[in-house]
Amino acid sequence: MRCFFALIVLGGVVASFAMGTNSSSAMSADLVIVNAKVHTMDEARPKAEAVAVYGNRIAAIGTTEEIKELAGKNTRVVDAGGKLVLPGFNDSHVHFLMGGFQLSQVDLRDAKSPEEVAERLRKFAEKLPKGQWIVGGEWDHERWPGAPLPHKEWIDAATPNNPVFVSRLDGHMALANSLALKLAGVTKESKEIDGGLIVRDPNGEPTGLLKDAAMSYVDNVIPDKTFDEKLAAAKAATDYAASLGVTSVQDMSTGRDVGVYQTLLAEGGLKTRIYGMSPISSWERLGNTGMKAPFGNDMLRIGGLKGFSDGSLGSSTALFFEPYSDDAHNRGLPGPEMFPEGILLKRVLEADRAGFQIIIMRLG
Repeated sequence: MRCFFALIVLGGVVASFAMGTNSSSAMSADLVIVNAKVHTMDEARPKAEAVAVYGNRIAAIGTTEEIKELAGKNTRVVDAGGKLVLPGFNDSHVHFLMGGFQLSQVDLRDAKSPEEVAERLRKFAEKLPKGQWIVGGEWDHERWPGAPLPHKEWIDAATPNNPVFVSRLDGHMALANSLALKLAGVTKESKEIDGGLIVRDPNGEPTGLLKDAAMSYVDNVIPDKTFDEKLAAAKAATDYAASLGVTSVQDMSTGRDVGVYQTLLAEGGLKTRIYGMSPISSWERLGNTGMKAPFGNDMLRIGGLKGFSDGSLGSSTALFFEPYSDDAHNRGLPGPEMFPEGILLKRVLEADRAGFQIIIMRLG
């Protein structure tokens, strides 16, 4: 079935349906969609033929003849040609800016073997100048025969001139090549970080795989993205979301990038309603401002804090009382935001009193 996502450009969620046209006929609609198969998601009136929009609100639904009466000389009229019209979709857990960057980064999500991972990295590196970082990835080792954890030696030959730091799709571990480890100063003597793990071979040498907080060793030496690069990624993300009918999201990692979204909104390029979350580790900074949450407007709203109590199952860092069945020495890792002991509870209580929504990811 072909779908006509006419409501995408509104960036909105269906707010209300006026059953009939009585009170609306005194003014012209901004947008009228006619000759459609409208699914309203309203049990009282699940289907209609046409929709009228005023501003960013759906104000009326009905037959094509009824809704046409609401059109004036300045009304944009769209003939859907019998296609399906739906309310915009909401994605309740995204990393919006990261997703925008991933659209132009190496894609390893559906790679079916270590050999395919290495080949994709080789081809991607060929297009880059020497020394430019390769990040992104989103690989999933559970797709590979036997589900082996990756090793830097798999990719070193394919990427001799470019530092590589590509993450697993859950974001809780990432693979660095030897050049990236060298730039980050990760060696056999490197100390473990609370809430993280440097995966090592039997001789204690780093394999290139870093889990959770240990990823900061390499993250800290990757050059920061410029504001313009972030703006381009945000535009790519909102355009991609709109192409799939996603008109609103809860962004779990807005953090310091609110200004990027504000700029895109001011330029008229933001097509997605964003509810932004900041890391709970930033609570002290936010709390000291006296900020009360949430605040913003219909398109961009800030109001939540997100934290982790542990890692993920796919990265074997989700925390359990008993060891993993395939690793008797591993019970997972507490999240870095659990340190120092008691800090997470303190932040949750204080932020809750200030009116913030709190999300604590518990995967074990």
